[in-house]
Amino acid sequence: MAKKILVCDDAMFTRTLISDILVKAGYQVVAEAANGVQAIEKYQQDKPDLVIMDLIMPDMGGIEAIKKIRKLDPNALIIVCSAMGQQALVMEALDAGASDFVVKPFQPAQILNTLKKLLE
Repeated sequence: MAKKILVCDDAMFTRTLISDILVKAGYQVVAEAANGVQAIEKYQQDKPDLVIMDLIMPDMGGIEAIKKIRKLDPNALIIVCSAMGQQALVMEALDAGASDFVVKPFQPAQILNTLKKLLE
């Protein structure tokens, strides 16, 4: 059965790009979210195997969302996807409970390799 993924990014273009990469690789994108508030709702609703989370978003950023998702599910797998030059934020996200990270701009193989490493 295909692993279920939640994609959270405030940019629709990025969500679509990541979702296309995942679907072509055989994953099931069960939901997309444009901010941390939506990510938490969709996480509870769809119970994905893994979350791909942007850090800088309106309403609630990725770090806050990571903390709240980890409270709901201490075993949640979350990959942070953030822009170059955000090392301090990435470290904060890892401290908050993120499992790994991918830097934008990314190659499809980077996302897929990181996913495989966590899901297998």
